[in-house]
Amino acid sequence: MKQNLPQSYFSRIMRAVIEFDLISDGDKILVGLSGGKDSLFLTYALAVMRRHLSLKYDLAAITLDPMFTDDFNSAPLVEFCQELEVPFYTEKVDIAGIIDSNNGKDPCFCCSFFRRGAINRFAVKNNFNKIAYAHHHDDAVETFFMGLLHSGQLKTFMPKTYLDRTDLTIIRPLIYFREYELLESYKLHGQPPLPSPCPLNGKTKRQEVKDLISQLGKTNPALYDHLASGMRAGAVGELWPAPLTRDQMLDKHTSFWNPKK
Repeated sequence: MKQNLPQSYFSRIMRAVIEFDLISDGDKILVGLSGGKDSLFLTYALAVMRRHLSLKYDLAAITLDPMFTDDFNSAPLVEFCQELEVPFYTEKVDIAGIIDSNNGKDPCFCCSFFRRGAINRFAVKNNFNKIAYAHHHDDAVETFFMGLLHSGQLKTFMPKTYLDRTDLTIIRPLIYFREYELLESYKLHGQPPLPSPCPLNGKTKRQEVKDLISQLGKTNPALYDHLASGMRAGAVGELWPAPLTRDQMLDKHTSFWNPKK
């Protein structure tokens, strides 16, 4: 494998690393490697970059078998990581069984929750201090829009998050990449993305929001940029005040009918 990272890609990652203090000298970083296009590129990019940066960090990758199928095969990822000189680990997590025992309720939440938990436990056990996920800019914007649509909250995930219970830090070095820029990133390293084993792939709430943004963007080309601006701190203009509690409403109601002299 010829290992090369174009300057435009290198600069994009370094922008995130510098702006959000993602990598420090001596870090032990564990990459969540699903086998999809994004995590393959992230593993490759971090492996190439450590050869050129003055700060030194250890790098390894982990792939979870969610047990959705009986033919999970990590062999291509083993070979991919060997060529990059990145230690590779894999573990089984019966996410399929968990979803089934939950009668199929909130399958995406269950999958995400138990995946994160398994990776966190592995990282702590093996003395990693950071976990790198391959979320890109579209993921952040979609999460922001999903929060507004489904929970009425203005929030998204952060480029860097410290987990005080485990003393781990989550980093997302691809945060300044658009998804379309990563579609053919496998051509850099030669490993085609592996098919997703998820039985709901392409049928999730996230996919619905992704399609909605694309559809609305046809008549409002600035929509995506406006959503991206809206998820930045300081973007809030005027919002209604927070709703009053029941006791606060009762006090105001009482004072309304019995004003103080």
